[in-house]
Amino acid sequence: MKSTTQSMLPFIIFFSILNITTVIKSAPASDSSLVISCGSNGGTDSSGRKWESDSKYLIASSNNNNSAATTQYQDPSLPSTIPYMSARIFTSPSTYQFPVSPTTRFFLRLHFYPSSYASSDPKDAYFDVVANEFTLLRNFSAFITAKAITQAYFIKEFSLAPLQSGKLNITFTPFAQHGGTGTGTSSYAFINGIEIIPIPDSNMFQSATFVPNGQFYEVGNNSLQTMFRLNVGGQSIPPNKDSGLSRTWYDDSTYLYGAADGVTYVADKDVKIQYPSGMSKEIAPLDVYGTARSMGPNATLNLNYNLSWEFLVDANFTYVVRFHFCELDLTKINQRVFDIFINNQTAQAAADVIAWAGSKGVPVYKDFATYVMDGAGDDEQLVVALHPSVAAKPEYYDAILNGLEIFKVNDSDGNLAGPNPTPSQMLLDAEGDTGKKFKPSKHNHAQAIGGAVGAGIVVIVVVCIFFVYRLKKRNGYGNGFVVCNWIPLHGSSHKSTTVTGKSSDGGNSNLSSLTQGLCQHFSLAEIRHATKNFDESQVIGVGGFGKVYEGVIDGGTKVAIKRSNPSSKQGVVEFETEIKMLSRLRHQHLVSLIGFCDENGEMILVYDYMANGTVREHLYKTNKPALSWTKRLEICIGAAKGLHYLHTGAKHTIIHRDVKTTNILLDENWVAKVSDFGLSKTGANLNQTHVTTMVKGSFGYLDPEYFRRQQLTEKSDVYSFGVVLLEVLCARPPLDQSLPKEQVSLADWALLSLKKGTLEDIIDPLLKGKINPHCLKTFVETAEKCVADCGLDRPSMNDVLWKLEFALQLQENPNGGKDAAKEKANNAYASHNSTSDIEEGIAGSEVDDSSSSAIYSQIVNPRGR
Repeated sequence: MKSTTQSMLPFIIFFSILNITTVIKSAPASDSSLVISCGSNGGTDSSGRKWESDSKYLIASSNNNNSAATTQYQDPSLPSTIPYMSARIFTSPSTYQFPVSPTTRFFLRLHFYPSSYASSDPKDAYFDVVANEFTLLRNFSAFITAKAITQAYFIKEFSLAPLQSGKLNITFTPFAQHGGTGTGTSSYAFINGIEIIPIPDSNMFQSATFVPNGQFYEVGNNSLQTMFRLNVGGQSIPPNKDSGLSRTWYDDSTYLYGAADGVTYVADKDVKIQYPSGMSKEIAPLDVYGTARSMGPNATLNLNYNLSWEFLVDANFTYVVRFHFCELDLTKINQRVFDIFINNQTAQAAADVIAWAGSKGVPVYKDFATYVMDGAGDDEQLVVALHPSVAAKPEYYDAILNGLEIFKVNDSDGNLAGPNPTPSQMLLDAEGDTGKKFKPSKHNHAQAIGGAVGAGIVVIVVVCIFFVYRLKKRNGYGNGFVVCNWIPLHGSSHKSTTVTGKSSDGGNSNLSSLTQGLCQHFSLAEIRHATKNFDESQVIGVGGFGKVYEGVIDGGTKVAIKRSNPSSKQGVVEFETEIKMLSRLRHQHLVSLIGFCDENGEMILVYDYMANGTVREHLYKTNKPALSWTKRLEICIGAAKGLHYLHTGAKHTIIHRDVKTTNILLDENWVAKVSDFGLSKTGANLNQTHVTTMVKGSFGYLDPEYFRRQQLTEKSDVYSFGVVLLEVLCARPPLDQSLPKEQVSLADWALLSLKKGTLEDIIDPLLKGKINPHCLKTFVETAEKCVADCGLDRPSMNDVLWKLEFALQLQENPNGGKDAAKEKANNAYASHNSTSDIEEGIAGSEVDDSSSSAIYSQIVNPRGR
């Protein structure tokens, strides 16, 4: 069996953020629920949930070597000190015993926060976890897992079959020795929290139809690990909105396969959704059945693609796939009939939700089981697909799905354990910035990954999924279906189609016809000619999307050509988003998109050439001359102008979502231009405060509040820009795992230094003595406010821009006085706004004409949008 990030990471991340993005306020499923804080006396967490001590559940033994321990380091992402700041440490096999109902299935959730407890090193924790006869974890490293998912803590969820003994024994067994930090290092086990939540519905897991033979498969006597739980077509559902079991249901767009994702919709207000007789509410909350994803109204298009989701899983296990359906529109049998496929095998032919449920608004679910073998040379994948049933000749050629769950079933030995994750290449490349890589245990069958569980890392949890999806071309299912060989990325919206667009050479285009008409379309031959057939001598940079080449078009115009890595097949959504955004935005401080190429499986973007590269190239790890402080201020002001324009220059705020020094480019005149709009999102309108969306961002820059709440606002860009300001001041990466723990995160270190009054010590040595004290004070205060933990405490980009203009005036005119500096800052700010008014923002009617009438008043009395 292969042990790969590709086969582990998506479902690890899925349940790593179970119950942490939203505060848990729901009541336990029954009075026999147990919520245990390990290594402490218990207490109440920040949401008011009570945790009890674990001490009375430990089985006393002469061989028991366990101790209660606490950690001194509280990662900013922790929602509460309980249960994560304390742990039970085991240096020999040790067992908890909990009373459970002998007739009730239950959820078991294990909480892990790998940190330094007392003198223990988190890298030394390798252990097994066994619950009665079921092996849940084997040779498990919480440290490696946390590194792989780049977050500080996570939760594993299992569903255990009823235990006739009425006793649940959970045994933690450390490995005798391992090579994590040296040769022959003693290992230990640990746990922070344990939840045991009974499932009142005894019929929740009974039987499933085995695919492909259609035979009866008994589930009820097995134990399961929850791998994926998705609210298809809707937003994430937090634990306090679940139907009694404190589950989290996540947005399905993460896992959509191919460029066509159909349409999503919500039940009309007059549609009353009610559980049918005999169906328990514990199966899924009504909110799952109140949203759906279908293929859309175009029958011709629907017959030429599948609505598909792809999941990466462990090999050599059986998986139960649960489909949740509820018809929200149609009322008659044979109006919408479709086929269901699992891994290219027919699971259900001619599925008709109305025929199953009896009427509109009635939920129904279907369970199927399939075995995933260890394939040669490829990652193990579980693909779910829906396709209109041609044989049934329905009224509408369409398909629908409301929810999806995937559970791993224990094997014949009672094992549920998979391997520890291994790194994606892009994650390793990102980690290479720090110059330090993690070395795996020689006794671990998985290769451990580099990185650190430090402050700031946790907020990029979902970003790592971007790095691990290495998917391949495959033929589709059904009649005449061809799948695009590009795949979506985690948390994206997928608005392109696979077969409608045609490139100039007759090949399939991966962009919608709307997007194709937004800017110049270059042929692949033109791109090859411009880059000397992608010669390595033309490479001027490498990013997450792929290599960037210097090229010449139109007989002499120098351009930058960004080519997606052809082998990764990543980024179609980001590719299309970039084109949509930059084709409709024009501003002096936004990079200009000239055109694109979308042929033969290529994703290529053509930009204006930026002669001086990225800001980061001029700050550290470079042989280029250091930038003066004045030049750095001017660059920051330019970038702030670009972001301010995005936030205020259009009817709807545009949130960049990936602000960092590598996405701020410099032209031949050192004018800063914000680039890379692949993750950009249209923000809330005047009647909204935020956009709820899956978390995206980059190492060290992502807003922790956005991570916790999944609520995106322009203040998320402000946080990222605050990290940029600190990076410019200190000339060091936002995350550096080679440094002591308190210094790993630049933002945390800067705030700590500011509190201690030692900020001067972390400033770029090349700048010391060259910054006017009043300028430095203004600059640092601005950065400090930007990286405030709460978005409401952060300034707007409007205020940030003015403060930076003020700092520049203080630097350039140290003897002019603050009043003169303020006046010049006001003039510079007003000049920027009037210039922005002239420039075209989002085309046509979306430009906000009202902004120009209040330029100066915004300086004096800033207001929200």
